[in-house]
Amino acid sequence: MNPTGKNKCFECGRMCPSEKVFTVDNSCLCPRCLFGDGSPVEIYPIGYVSEVQAGEGNGSTGRNSNPVSTIELLPSQKRFMYKLEEEKELTVVYHLHKSGPIRSRFRRKLDGKEVGVFASHTPHRPSPIGIQDVRLRRVEGTTLTVEGLDAFQGTPVLDIKSAGHGKS
Repeated sequence: MNPTGKNKCFECGRMCPSEKVFTVDNSCLCPRCLFGDGSPVEIYPIGYVSEVQAGEGNGSTGRNSNPVSTIELLPSQKRFMYKLEEEKELTVVYHLHKSGPIRSRFRRKLDGKEVGVFASHTPHRPSPIGIQDVRLRRVEGTTLTVEGLDAFQGTPVLDIKSAGHGKS
Protein backbone atom coordinates (compact mmCIF):
# COMPACT_ATOMS: atom_id res chain seq x y z
CA MET A 1 0.00 0.00 0.00
CA ASN A 2 1.32 3.44 -0.72
CA PRO A 3 1.39 6.24 1.93
CA THR A 4 -1.76 7.94 0.55
CA GLY A 5 -3.85 4.91 1.57
CA LYS A 6 -4.58 4.18 -2.08
CA ASN A 7 -3.46 1.44 -4.44
CA LYS A 8 -3.13 1.55 -8.21
CA CYS A 9 -5.30 -0.96 -10.10
CA PHE A 10 -3.13 -3.31 -12.17
CA GLU A 11 -5.62 -3.37 -15.08
CA CYS A 12 -6.97 0.18 -15.45
CA GLY A 13 -4.35 2.20 -13.55
CA ARG A 14 -6.86 4.07 -11.37
CA MET A 15 -5.99 4.85 -7.76
CA CYS A 16 -8.44 3.23 -5.33
CA PRO A 17 -8.77 3.42 -1.54
CA SER A 18 -6.89 0.42 -0.14
CA GLU A 19 -10.07 -1.02 1.44
CA LYS A 20 -11.70 -1.05 -2.00
CA VAL A 21 -9.12 -3.13 -3.86
CA PHE A 22 -8.86 -6.88 -4.28
CA THR A 23 -5.63 -8.85 -4.47
CA VAL A 24 -5.75 -11.26 -7.41
CA ASP A 25 -2.63 -13.14 -8.49
CA ASN A 26 -0.54 -10.78 -6.30
CA SER A 27 -1.86 -7.68 -8.13
CA CYS A 28 -4.36 -5.07 -6.99
CA LEU A 29 -7.64 -4.87 -8.89
CA CYS A 30 -10.35 -2.27 -8.42
CA PRO A 31 -13.98 -3.39 -8.07
CA ARG A 32 -14.84 -2.11 -11.56
CA CYS A 33 -12.14 -4.26 -13.20
CA LEU A 34 -13.15 -7.32 -11.18
CA PHE A 35 -16.96 -6.96 -11.21
CA GLY A 36 -17.74 -4.58 -14.10
CA ASP A 37 -20.63 -2.22 -13.45
CA GLY A 38 -22.11 -4.50 -10.77
CA SER A 39 -22.98 -2.92 -7.45
CA PRO A 40 -22.31 -4.45 -4.04
CA VAL A 41 -25.21 -6.36 -2.50
CA GLU A 42 -26.12 -5.71 1.11
CA ILE A 43 -26.68 -8.92 3.07
CA TYR A 44 -27.13 -9.21 6.82
CA PRO A 45 -26.12 -12.27 8.85
CA ILE A 46 -28.90 -14.22 10.57
CA GLY A 47 -26.47 -15.75 13.06
CA TYR A 48 -22.93 -16.96 13.63
CA VAL A 49 -21.04 -20.21 14.03
CA SER A 50 -20.35 -20.21 17.76
CA GLU A 51 -18.45 -23.46 18.21
CA VAL A 52 -16.63 -26.01 16.06
CA GLN A 53 -15.63 -29.42 17.39
CA ALA A 54 -13.36 -31.85 15.59
CA GLY A 55 -14.99 -34.73 13.78
CA GLU A 56 -13.43 -37.69 12.03
CA GLY A 57 -10.28 -36.70 10.15
CA ASN A 58 -9.75 -37.57 6.52
CA GLY A 59 -6.22 -38.89 5.97
CA SER A 60 -6.23 -38.27 2.21
CA THR A 61 -6.90 -34.53 2.42
CA GLY A 62 -5.89 -33.76 5.99
CA ARG A 63 -9.25 -32.06 6.48
CA ASN A 64 -11.77 -32.52 9.22
CA SER A 65 -14.48 -34.44 7.32
CA ASN A 66 -17.33 -34.33 9.85
CA PRO A 67 -16.92 -31.41 12.24
CA VAL A 68 -19.79 -30.73 14.62
CA SER A 69 -20.70 -27.05 14.73
CA THR A 70 -23.07 -24.93 16.74
CA ILE A 71 -24.89 -22.13 14.93
CA GLU A 72 -26.40 -19.39 17.10
CA LEU A 73 -29.18 -17.67 15.18
CA LEU A 74 -30.14 -14.16 16.22
CA PRO A 75 -33.20 -14.10 18.52
CA SER A 76 -35.11 -12.23 15.77
CA GLN A 77 -34.84 -15.32 13.55
CA LYS A 78 -36.94 -17.54 15.87
CA ARG A 79 -40.10 -16.71 13.89
CA PHE A 80 -38.55 -18.36 10.78
CA MET A 81 -37.69 -21.66 12.48
CA TYR A 82 -41.13 -23.28 12.52
CA LYS A 83 -40.69 -27.08 12.19
CA LEU A 84 -36.98 -26.72 11.44
CA GLU A 85 -36.25 -29.50 13.94
CA GLU A 86 -38.13 -31.93 11.65
CA GLU A 87 -35.53 -31.50 8.90
CA LYS A 88 -32.61 -33.94 8.69
CA GLU A 89 -30.48 -32.14 6.09
CA LEU A 90 -29.96 -28.39 5.72
CA THR A 91 -28.06 -26.16 3.35
CA VAL A 92 -26.11 -23.45 5.16
CA VAL A 93 -25.04 -20.29 3.30
CA TYR A 94 -22.25 -18.40 5.01
CA HIS A 95 -19.70 -15.63 4.52
CA LEU A 96 -16.08 -16.74 4.14
CA HIS A 97 -14.95 -13.88 6.37
CA LYS A 98 -11.35 -15.09 6.74
CA SER A 99 -10.62 -15.54 3.05
CA GLY A 100 -7.48 -13.94 1.69
CA PRO A 101 -5.88 -13.00 -1.62
CA ILE A 102 -7.26 -14.72 -4.71
CA ARG A 103 -5.25 -16.80 -7.17
CA SER A 104 -7.06 -17.27 -10.47
CA ARG A 105 -5.34 -20.64 -11.12
CA PHE A 106 -3.71 -23.11 -8.75
CA ARG A 107 -3.28 -26.80 -8.06
CA ARG A 108 -6.19 -28.37 -6.21
CA LYS A 109 -5.13 -30.15 -3.00
CA LEU A 110 -7.54 -33.02 -3.62
CA ASP A 111 -6.00 -34.28 -6.86
CA GLY A 112 -3.24 -31.84 -7.89
CA LYS A 113 -5.14 -30.76 -11.02
CA GLU A 114 -4.58 -27.14 -12.10
CA VAL A 115 -7.94 -25.35 -11.93
CA GLY A 116 -9.54 -21.94 -11.55
CA VAL A 117 -11.46 -20.71 -8.51
CA PHE A 118 -14.84 -21.83 -9.88
CA ALA A 119 -13.60 -25.41 -10.33
CA SER A 120 -12.59 -25.64 -6.68
CA HIS A 121 -13.71 -25.36 -3.08
CA THR A 122 -11.17 -22.67 -2.17
CA PRO A 123 -12.42 -20.03 0.28
CA HIS A 124 -10.36 -17.40 -1.61
CA ARG A 125 -13.03 -16.24 -4.07
CA PRO A 126 -14.18 -13.00 -5.75
CA SER A 127 -17.44 -13.26 -3.78
CA PRO A 128 -16.54 -15.07 -0.53
CA ILE A 129 -19.71 -17.09 -0.01
CA GLY A 130 -19.75 -20.67 1.23
CA ILE A 131 -22.65 -23.09 0.69
CA GLN A 132 -22.70 -26.49 2.34
CA ASP A 133 -25.15 -29.29 3.02
CA VAL A 134 -25.07 -30.42 6.65
CA ARG A 135 -26.84 -32.92 8.88
CA LEU A 136 -29.05 -31.34 11.55
CA ARG A 137 -28.44 -32.99 14.89
CA ARG A 138 -30.68 -30.86 17.12
CA VAL A 139 -32.40 -27.53 17.62
CA GLU A 140 -32.59 -25.88 21.05
CA GLY A 141 -34.20 -22.44 20.99
CA THR A 142 -32.26 -20.55 18.31
CA THR A 143 -29.22 -22.84 18.59
CA LEU A 144 -28.62 -25.42 15.87
CA THR A 145 -26.13 -28.26 16.18
CA VAL A 146 -25.04 -29.49 12.76
CA GLU A 147 -22.56 -32.00 11.37
CA GLY A 148 -20.36 -31.39 8.34
CA LEU A 149 -20.06 -27.58 8.25
CA ASP A 150 -16.58 -26.51 7.14
CA ALA A 151 -16.55 -23.07 8.79
CA PHE A 152 -14.63 -21.30 11.53
CA GLN A 153 -15.93 -20.11 14.87
CA GLY A 154 -17.32 -16.61 14.31
CA THR A 155 -18.34 -17.26 10.70
CA PRO A 156 -21.41 -15.17 9.75
CA VAL A 157 -24.35 -17.36 8.65
CA LEU A 158 -26.36 -15.71 5.84
CA ASP A 159 -29.17 -18.21 5.27
CA ILE A 160 -30.39 -21.72 6.03
CA LYS A 161 -32.50 -23.83 3.68
CA SER A 162 -33.96 -27.30 3.70
CA ALA A 163 -31.67 -29.49 1.59
CA GLY A 164 -33.11 -31.46 -1.33
CA HIS A 165 -36.85 -31.14 -0.69
CA GLY A 166 -38.14 -29.33 -3.72
CA LYS A 167 -38.25 -25.62 -4.43
CA SER A 168 -40.44 -24.08 -1.74
